[in-house]
Amino acid sequence: MSQDGFRTEEIDTSRPHPARIYNYLLGGTANYEVDQQAGDRLASAAPEVRIGVRANRAFLQRAVRYVVSSGVRQILDVGTGLPTAPNVHETAQEVAPDVRVAYVDNDPIVKAHGDALLSRSGATSIVLADLRDPGAIIDHPDVRRVIDFDEPVALLLVAILHFITEAEKPDQAVAALRDALPVGSFLVLSHATGDFADRSEAQAVYNNATATMNLRTHAEVERFFDGFELVEPGLAQVPFWRPDTPPPARSGEIGFYGGVARKIG
Repeated sequence: MSQDGFRTEEIDTSRPHPARIYNYLLGGTANYEVDQQAGDRLASAAPEVRIGVRANRAFLQRAVRYVVSSGVRQILDVGTGLPTAPNVHETAQEVAPDVRVAYVDNDPIVKAHGDALLSRSGATSIVLADLRDPGAIIDHPDVRRVIDFDEPVALLLVAILHFITEAEKPDQAVAALRDALPVGSFLVLSHATGDFADRSEAQAVYNNATATMNLRTHAEVERFFDGFELVEPGLAQVPFWRPDTPPPARSGEIGFYGGVARKIG
C-alpha cells in the first residue's frame, strides 16, 4: 500500500490509459502493448496526431516560460502525465531556479515514475489525485507543502479536460481550482477539438480506455477561462500560440486549442 492509498496490483494494464497513449505518441517507453495498439489506431484515424502531441508539448513549454517570466514562482500541474524531458520543473527552473512545482495525476504508474524522478527535489512533489475531485488536490498535504495559495500560482490543465465528460462537470472542477487561486495567478490550458476535421473515428479509440475522449469546440473550451483574462493571442491552435519556431507541417489540421490567461478577480 502506498501513502496515497493504492496497491501496485491495482494498476490496470488491461486497458489503454490516456497518459500512456500520449507517452507512446511522444516516442516514450513508459507504456504497454495495449497503449501502443491504441496509439497506432489513433495515428491511423488521425495521421497528424504525432505532430499534434509534439506541438501540444511545445505549447506547454512556451506557456511555462511565459508565466515564469511574468513573475510566477509556483506551478500546479494537474494531469501531468508521464515524465517527458524537459519536464515542467526543468523548463521553469531554466527561467527562475526558485520555481516550485506540484504535479498531480490519477494514474498510479505516473505517480511511481514521478516519485523516482523527483525524490531528491524539495521544490517539487507528485500527488495521486483526480481533477474530478478538486478539493482533494487543493487540500493534499504534498500540494500544500509546495504551493502557497496566498501567492500567485500557475495552474496547468494541459490535455486533461477532454478526458472529463460533461456529466462529470468539468466547469465546476475548473471553477473550484480557480477560486483557490489568488488574483494574479495564471491558467494554462489545452484541449482537443474536432473543429478542423471529423475526428469521430479517433475519438472512438478511447471508448475502451480508462477515460473517454470528449472533443469540444472553440466556444466550449473558451468557457473554461471564465474568471480569467486571456493573454494574446487568445485561445488558438497550439502551434500558433506565441510560436518561437516555424509551425510544423499540417499545423492547420492539429486538433488542439491552447491558451494562457491571468486571474483578474
